Amino acid sequence: MAAYETTRTAPFGAITTFRTIQGLSTIVHALRDWNDTRLTRNALDKLTDRELDDIGLCRGDIDHFSSRRA
Repeated sequence: MAAYETTRTAPFGAITTFRTIQGLSTIVHALRDWNDTRLTRNALDKLTDRELDDIGLCRGDIDHFSSRRA
């Protein structure tokens, strides 16, 4: 019969390392989302009013769309 010890504490620094990596990951995801929003807004700004109408948007929707994503 095998017994596993489940109350062992984490090695010294493991929690700090985990939280640091998690924090950096959060920052990377936030920067990625910001850049996606920026690229989308720039692409939509380059479209003509006719092209925006074809996809069901108007100029005022661009600010609403990008602020909702952020």
